Amino acid sequence: MSERLLDEASLVSTPASDLTYFALAATAAKPATQAPREVLSELPEVLGGRYKIERLLGVGGMGAVYRARDLLREQFGDPDPYVAVKTLSDDFAEYPDANSLLYSEFALTARLNHPHVVRLFGFEVDVPSQRAFLTLELLKGLTLDQLLSERPDGLPWHELQDIVVALLDALSYSHSLGVLHGDLKPSNVMLAEDGLRLFDYGLGQPVEGLLPGLPRLCRNRFSAWTPRYAALELLDGAPLSAAADVYAVACVVYELACGRHPFRRQSAKQAKAMELDKQLQRPAQLPAHCWPALRSALAFDEAQRSITSAQLLEVFRQPLPSRWPRWLKRSG
Repeated sequence: MSERLLDEASLVSTPASDLTYFALAATAAKPATQAPREVLSELPEVLGGRYKIERLLGVGGMGAVYRARDLLREQFGDPDPYVAVKTLSDDFAEYPDANSLLYSEFALTARLNHPHVVRLFGFEVDVPSQRAFLTLELLKGLTLDQLLSERPDGLPWHELQDIVVALLDALSYSHSLGVLHGDLKPSNVMLAEDGLRLFDYGLGQPVEGLLPGLPRLCRNRFSAWTPRYAALELLDGAPLSAAADVYAVACVVYELACGRHPFRRQSAKQAKAMELDKQLQRPAQLPAHCWPALRSALAFDEAQRSITSAQLLEVFRQPLPSRWPRWLKRSG
């Protein structure tokens, strides 16, 4: 597999159906009058007096990620002083709770200490520009959407299993600590030089009762989703849940297995109306013992999507069934 450095890759426009959309809820009341916010200035060359912006790495639904040089680490002779810096887009940063959303991403992800989850270093606000930003590890490698563009027919089982097990391990670990991702899709998973990373918990939420004081995006004013990976209940306005993450990761796994989205790149709502779930078939490169679990995870109805990320992980960890017992039975 050819290797590509994220910080050297040319920026390619993302298909609209892969973007995370933010829309004002039609029935939402207008927010109470608040003190005017200072107008954001342009992104400075140096954030927080420490992080020198070098170049843009990528743009998402709510913000942008840059490669930056940590001048403090450089001053003390660190041979690799580079980090990634995530900031909010100008449009999104205008909302009063936008910085709180960025802090929530930091608070949630900082709780996670796992080899397959991106490492965050800090949350800061550059006072002169009024820019909130995150610092995180600078990853080098292919995102899964880049991998799929190179492997349009999907992956053979020996490659597929390694990637899927690492991804499900990261997700089930997050769920075990009460952290929901909220935006699982191929572009939010990278095959880094030292292993897979799940990143961008920007739409993540803690489960009910965890971190009750954590600021959250006001869901009465916003709806957020990536249409082709969003579970049906999210599109209908239900809150984020572990089951919704399971639906999204199942779509990703199916796509990795055969190179095609399970529902022809349609949203769950469109796919259900078209009854595309009745046409689902096991990808040829997916072992038969994995299909019942994956098929359950792809259910439109949340009540029928009873499998957890941990249970999916256990299924995909299983080795291929041995052919010896069947051979002995035929020859006996």
